[in-house]
Amino acid sequence: MASTINKKVLLTVMILGCFLSTLNQTLLNVALSSFMDIFSVEASTVQWLSTGFMLVNGVLIPVTAYLMKRFSTRQLFIASMLFLLAGSILCAVAPSFSVLLAGRMIQAVGAGIIMPLMMSVVMFIFPVEKRGSAMGLIGLAIIFAPAIAPTLAGFIIEYVSWRWLFIGLIPFVVVIILLALKYLINVTEPQKAKIDVTSVILSTFGFGLVLYGVSTAGRDGWNDAIVLASAIAGAAIIVLFCLRQIKSADPLLNLAVFKNRTFTMTSLINILVTMMMYADMTLLPIYLQDGRGFTAFDAGLLLLPGAIINAFLSPVTGRLFDRFGAKPLFIIGLLFIIPSMWVITDLSSDTTYLFLMIRTVFLRIGLSFITMPLNTAGLNALPKELITHGTAVNNTVRQIAGSIGTAIVITVFSTQTSNYASELTLEMPDFQAADILEMATASGTSDAYYFMMILAIAAFIITLFTKTKTAEKSA
Repeated sequence: MASTINKKVLLTVMILGCFLSTLNQTLLNVALSSFMDIFSVEASTVQWLSTGFMLVNGVLIPVTAYLMKRFSTRQLFIASMLFLLAGSILCAVAPSFSVLLAGRMIQAVGAGIIMPLMMSVVMFIFPVEKRGSAMGLIGLAIIFAPAIAPTLAGFIIEYVSWRWLFIGLIPFVVVIILLALKYLINVTEPQKAKIDVTSVILSTFGFGLVLYGVSTAGRDGWNDAIVLASAIAGAAIIVLFCLRQIKSADPLLNLAVFKNRTFTMTSLINILVTMMMYADMTLLPIYLQDGRGFTAFDAGLLLLPGAIINAFLSPVTGRLFDRFGAKPLFIIGLLFIIPSMWVITDLSSDTTYLFLMIRTVFLRIGLSFITMPLNTAGLNALPKELITHGTAVNNTVRQIAGSIGTAIVITVFSTQTSNYASELTLEMPDFQAADILEMATASGTSDAYYFMMILAIAAFIITLFTKTKTAEKSA
């Protein structure tokens, strides 16, 4: 009984911490244009509030397998919350953009630790037959927080003050730290582990350059010299990093996880689904605000019903995973996602707000059946000694896939919108520039969703060939 209570308390505290960390990560997406006015900075500068956060987060994730070996659960979780607290306080009182960015980077350190830590803890404390339910609860944080962030941020920006984006987090983070100090137990004890400094350097520069390159490609285009140089140099360094991990007796990130076919196949599906999810969260608000004239709050509000349904469904799909396995859930989820992408490949200025809201609900239902079951199925297939490395690989893959997916989709959207605007200007010279931009934006968005529909179909085909078997009967 004691162990059951400990598991519940442990999971509750960690889910609350993860929820705040994930909410904070996506809270600023709809506020960037406001910060441009507040601090008198260009779009390329303000973008660093998102890009910088993602870079620190992405660079730190590959190191988490070592951190989980070297430090205890309590130490890592409390450290991640302290970074989030310190960063939030600095952002809340920021007198300038540079101070705000520094606070944002400090927040990112905490976010980079907590997600792989929480997934590893679940895999260690729950037997195989109960992991789906536990991971389903984690889904509340991973999917629900980013889904409500635009609505919440839009409301705060429009009706209160931008500083409350950070002030509002502070008391909640303090409460979670106090709960962790009182209730959090150590799942694993720290070991004396040596760190491969060369691997850390290769990981930092490799993943950092790739993430920087692809995150700026959506803004500057893939022909930009800095974008190309960053992406190519980063990819080359990652190859060196991978070769070093394969040859090492004690790798920083054990790539032996990819010898497991189930883990590899679920990772491929994870890449495609994450690309779609992040790209949709970025593209739909752009279409609503730039193409249709809705406010940031309106754009965020459209996502809210889907987020609420997602919250109720995530624990349900976790229990379904424990009962029926992963593959049926993947198929059901993608049968919701594919039509959700297809129905908005023909957007126009007449597409209604209600139609887009209902479509987003269907997309979120589909994601509920895939996101956490996908992670659970991949990690279940690994032996216990590889689970920390599996979670680090999973989260690294998600970070890069989300950035690449967003960059490609924004590039498709920007290029096609520009092409359509040029064509429409020639075809309809009497039309107002605003009307032409509205039509071009709708057509450009439609083309970007064609690309996402192709990704969804590819994920469905991979799913049909994926076998999901567990590495152990019980934990």
